[in-house]
Amino acid sequence: MPDRIEKLCAEKGMRMTEQRRVIARVLSEAHDHPDVEELHRRAHAVDPHISIATVYRTVRLFEEGGIISRLDFRDGRSRYEEHTKVHHDHLIDTRTGNVVEFVDDEIEALQEAIARRLGYRLVDHRMELYGVPLEET
Repeated sequence: MPDRIEKLCAEKGMRMTEQRRVIARVLSEAHDHPDVEELHRRAHAVDPHISIATVYRTVRLFEEGGIISRLDFRDGRSRYEEHTKVHHDHLIDTRTGNVVEFVDDEIEALQEAIARRLGYRLVDHRMELYGVPLEET
C-alpha cells in the first residue's frame, strides 16, 4: 500500500502539505533505505518545487513522530525506513552499501537469554552485520 506513511501521519494528526504527501509516498514506495539526498532526488522527480531543506524538515518530523526510523550504517549517511512493529535486523554489504533485512528467531532468543543471564530484561535492540559476499573473500 503506497500511502502507508501518509495514513500514519494523518492518524497522528500531522498537517499534511502536498510536498509532505509526496515525500511520504516516496518513503512508502522505497524498497531500499534511502538517505535524504536520495529521497530528495526521488521527490524532486515528482514535484520539482521540493527543496532539500523541505525533505530534511519532513524526515525529522516523521522521525520524531515515530513514523520512520533513522539508521546509521557507518557510511556517514543517515538512512531511513518506515518504522515497523515487526522487528528485523540488517546485513550491510560494505562494498556496495546494499542492505539486506532479515529475521532470525534463534538470534532473537539468544539475545534475550544473554540479557537475562546478565540480569536484564531486554526492551529494545538493534543488530547490524557488515560483510562482503562470500565469493569476494
